[in-house]
Amino acid sequence: MSPKNIVFKKICKDKSVGVYMGRRDFVDRVDSVDPVDGVVLVDPEALQGRKVFVTLSCTFRYGRDDMDVIGIAFRRELYLSTRQVYPPLQDREKGIHTKTQARLLRKLGDNAYPFFFEFPDNLPCSVALQPAPHDVGKQCAVEFEIKAFSAESQDAKVRKRSTVKLMLRKVQYAPESEGAAPSVETTRDFVMSDKPLHVKASLDKEVYYHGEPIKVHVSVTNNSSKNVKNIIVSVDQVSMVVLYSNDSYVKSVAIEEFGDSVSAGATLQKVYTLLPLLANNRERRGIALDGKLKHEDTNLASSSIIKEGVLKEVLGIMVSYRIMVKLIVGGMMGSSEVGLEIPFKLMHPKPDAVKESEAEEEMVFQEFKRSYLKGMAGDDEDEEGNVSGGDDMAPKEK
Repeated sequence: MSPKNIVFKKICKDKSVGVYMGRRDFVDRVDSVDPVDGVVLVDPEALQGRKVFVTLSCTFRYGRDDMDVIGIAFRRELYLSTRQVYPPLQDREKGIHTKTQARLLRKLGDNAYPFFFEFPDNLPCSVALQPAPHDVGKQCAVEFEIKAFSAESQDAKVRKRSTVKLMLRKVQYAPESEGAAPSVETTRDFVMSDKPLHVKASLDKEVYYHGEPIKVHVSVTNNSSKNVKNIIVSVDQVSMVVLYSNDSYVKSVAIEEFGDSVSAGATLQKVYTLLPLLANNRERRGIALDGKLKHEDTNLASSSIIKEGVLKEVLGIMVSYRIMVKLIVGGMMGSSEVGLEIPFKLMHPKPDAVKESEAEEEMVFQEFKRSYLKGMAGDDEDEEGNVSGGDDMAPKEK
């Protein structure tokens, strides 16, 4: 449950099913993942004898729905699990796994039923490739969704007006312990030069947080007869779409051309500062973003941390970062380049845990809506016939 004790709710159009959840973000700790829990509120009269099911799905989408041809969908379900919640298959009290569920059941009354899912440990985190400003519809992304619906059976045709969908997000935070600060060096020999050019670049640490400046320490010892005419330092985001084609997208999300030169026989020691931000890359197609639930939550995608032994092919989109230090070296036959790559991780810090004392604060119900990126179509949940529920379905606090 969030620190403000907000409960997110969504109710289907015919008011037969409503979903209440205490959070939208679920943390992947590499060796374990937060379970997904919530409560479904049903209206027995509106159900007219139908059953209620809840599904948790993970979908890899690699094209818009309107691009589907000859029956081939540009999407693949990486995971799908379904639970029947009404009529309940077990005693209601046995289905309670969290304090949030217990409090919601007390508030919502006898027609509320808990649901609970556990993620397998081999699923990717929520990530999407940013569309171009003129693109419409859903783009390449890994998405998680809770869907509640009423039907005669699990396999029966589901009516849109009896279905409610809630987009979730699976996230990773920076590890509590990190490796040594990365450092890379190289030596380049040149024709007609007795001595080499030596370059060393290092960072202060391995993990940086979103919005944190990155200081790159560069040391150049130019014993060659060549002149270094320019030094370019950049942050590259590398996105590997591994599920089908193993495509790789390399995008510079921060770049500085400082114009520093190092004459033959001279040295240079300097610290360069870069700040990779989505705000500076908003219009660029193909930039990987963390999965989003509303526009202000969006940022550059976090580095992917993978559990040992998990097949990378099922992870959809993997993201990594590197610092590129490029020296432009002049010569009689034209310029040449000397480059270094320094890998690092870009992530969110682990948030403070919610104190137990906060668990007794009053619940605040909030409509559950998902906004899409600029240039994308409207909320598909509403297109599916869902409405953000008001308090008309929930019983009043006693």
